[in-house]
Amino acid sequence: MARPLASPGGRRVDLHAHTHFSDGALSPEKLVALAAERELAALSITDHDSLEALVPARSAAGRALELVPGIEISSVLAGAELHILGYYVDPTYEGLLERLSLFRADRLRRAQAIMERLAQLGALLDVEEVLGRAGPGVVGRPHIAAALVRAGHVESLEDAFRRFLGRDASAYIPRPAFRSEDAIGLIHAAGGVSVLAHPGAALPEAAVAHLVDAGLRGIEVWHPQHGAATVRRYRALALRLDLLETGGSDYHGPGRSADLGGMAVPASVLARLKEVAGVAG
Repeated sequence: MARPLASPGGRRVDLHAHTHFSDGALSPEKLVALAAERELAALSITDHDSLEALVPARSAAGRALELVPGIEISSVLAGAELHILGYYVDPTYEGLLERLSLFRADRLRRAQAIMERLAQLGALLDVEEVLGRAGPGVVGRPHIAAALVRAGHVESLEDAFRRFLGRDASAYIPRPAFRSEDAIGLIHAAGGVSVLAHPGAALPEAAVAHLVDAGLRGIEVWHPQHGAATVRRYRALALRLDLLETGGSDYHGPGRSADLGGMAVPASVLARLKEVAGVAG
């Protein structure tokens, strides 16, 4: 599907990418090297509920490209799962670190419960092998899906989610709810800027307006899940609600997602984000 170009504004940036500290395939160093190879002006690592990639990524970036500190926090609004991006959060803020520690424990308990249910369904997995392959980051359903493929229980990751791990599937177990309003408040308490990640084509505008009332500052306009009509819709909504426009590839690794830097997000988007965050340069 052809993607619409963003308005002019200089070199491209990618404000949504993941490392192996969440559900990405690459280390922070390799992700930064790839971004430099793609000649991106800036990269934001937005791992799920984790800031652990920030220090090694900063060291790797040096002067090759600008690194934007970020995070993607999982949350729930009226029973629907929403992800809230946080840019320029303070990685030393104690309240944020405490919440991330709780998230990690919740994810581990959930993964273990899912694998217990899978065993009851005849899809036995080696729990230690799954946790080991999750690497240094938080374990999640994508790691379990990959293990199901390796064990021959399913044909593909998509099949794993369809049969076992998706919201309506047989081994699905919900995460403990963390309200979207609380995610926004936590990001702001940590000095960051909150942005609604990949809202998709079906999210009601009333939901976005509710999040704006809760303090939301931006919305992810450019994303691989957004076709031309969806991009136009959210650009118009951002203008109407005075929201920042952001975007990125949501890169997870080679062959697993859109390519790094594959969305036409101009550097002017980052300039506005930095202005709102109070970041110089």
